[in-house]
Amino acid sequence: MENQQSSALPPQKVYLEIRGATGGDEAKIWASDLIRMYLRYAARRGWKVSFLDENTLLIAGHGAWDGLKNEAGVHRVQRVPSTERKGRIHTSTATVATLPEIKESEVTVNPNEIEIQFFHSSSQGGQNVQKVSTAVRLTHKPTGIAVSAQRERFQEQNRRIAMELLRA
Repeated sequence: MENQQSSALPPQKVYLEIRGATGGDEAKIWASDLIRMYLRYAARRGWKVSFLDENTLLIAGHGAWDGLKNEAGVHRVQRVPSTERKGRIHTSTATVATLPEIKESEVTVNPNEIEIQFFHSSSQGGQNVQKVSTAVRLTHKPTGIAVSAQRERFQEQNRRIAMELLRA
């Protein structure tokens, strides 16, 4: 991967990945709560949001990167979870990763350095996703970075999304 140029303007699209970490089921609930909070935050600012998978959002709009770039890291909550029967306080964490969208012209990925795998998607799409390997996993061999996309119905769309994630 090679960075060719840096733009003077901040990116207008941000990939936001939120995953439950320490805390078991309550951490997953906390991650879901965070996703809902970010959805409301984006709606108040007029940003468009699309789900790439259950943990990853693509947020687009003026000031999206500036508004979300500092959200990366571990988010912790201490509360009595809905799963707790004895009323004890639990600490749960979720990790948030923020990645700016990189334009195709800014980063070059050598196609010979990418391993491509296709598999059956677990997302919506009816019989098409059950019969056809529409999901795509790209692995950058030199760095070991792997990304996957399976939200879309067609393999080529998922391949494009995975390549955007890999460049980011």
